[in-house]
Amino acid sequence: MTRRDDAEDLLHDAWIGLAERKTVAENAPAMLARAAANRGIDAYRREQRRGVSVSLELAEAMVADARPLQDEALIARHRLERLRGGVAQLSPRTREIFLMHRLGGRKYREIASELDISQSAVEKHIARAMAHLTDWMEDW
Repeated sequence: MTRRDDAEDLLHDAWIGLAERKTVAENAPAMLARAAANRGIDAYRREQRRGVSVSLELAEAMVADARPLQDEALIARHRLERLRGGVAQLSPRTREIFLMHRLGGRKYREIASELDISQSAVEKHIARAMAHLTDWMEDW
């Protein structure tokens, strides 16, 4: 009962029902609580007979399409094409190092070891590539 979405509605219905009957009780808050709990039990039993009702949020999550909108996908494609053009403008060595790091997920020291250059040289190539691509994409 504690996680019902309609708990406030059940309490309100119970209060209205008691007010309409003009019920007098020694402990009115306890009577209201018991009436609301009974309405909750009744609602639970009805749901069990009919099947579980789906909350609005759950229904939206089941119906909503998580894919990006068409215009968002188109913009992302254009940005990717622009980025590819910027990567193509890099020198072959800088492009190779940049792609090894960004696409291959390689660490600077791994790249340096494989290409037989210093880690500092790898850092400079990556910095050069990032500066160029930042400028390239900024103008777009």
